[in-house]
Amino acid sequence: MGAGHSQYVLLVIDVQDRLIETISEYRSVVRNIQALIKAAQVLGIPILASEQEKLGETVPELKSLLLNIVPYRKLSFSCCRESDFMKKLCQMRNRTAIACGIETHICVLQTVLDLLKRRYRVQVVKDASSAHTVTDHETAIERMKNAGAIITSTEATVYELTERAGTEEFKKILEIVKERRSTSSQSKA
Repeated sequence: MGAGHSQYVLLVIDVQDRLIETISEYRSVVRNIQALIKAAQVLGIPILASEQEKLGETVPELKSLLLNIVPYRKLSFSCCRESDFMKKLCQMRNRTAIACGIETHICVLQTVLDLLKRRYRVQVVKDASSAHTVTDHETAIERMKNAGAIITSTEATVYELTERAGTEEFKKILEIVKERRSTSSQSKA
């Protein structure tokens, strides 16, 4: 693991079964979040997940990867307004949050804005986040960017975290990327 990994935490926000099928490009979003989770696990980056009350559980495709991670249940749209979530995040001392999930213009946006107010560095993974409409998604991405968040993509994030080729970690990451690309091209056929 590179020296810089200890600064990161992956936030998987509200990717829940009662909402997912209404989300624009949801299959692609779930596939990209799967790649982010797998990469975080290879690189030893901690993961926090959340679930909005009454929207069901985290979708099975992600829940099966989040082995020992119990999602934080919340009523607030922002994860940061839940004391247990913030207590855990503060204990970690990781100052760069990688945010993904649904919906971009509600829970992701409010969490990111609150993290920025608390002086966290935030990277929003655009293709691992979505909303009911493309307009809501794009508007929220622009707003987070204007507030100081870095907007990035799944593959850019994975390779940035990996830092270099030729390592055992890189070989595992390359398999994750190949799997993501393969399932992506299959779903377009």
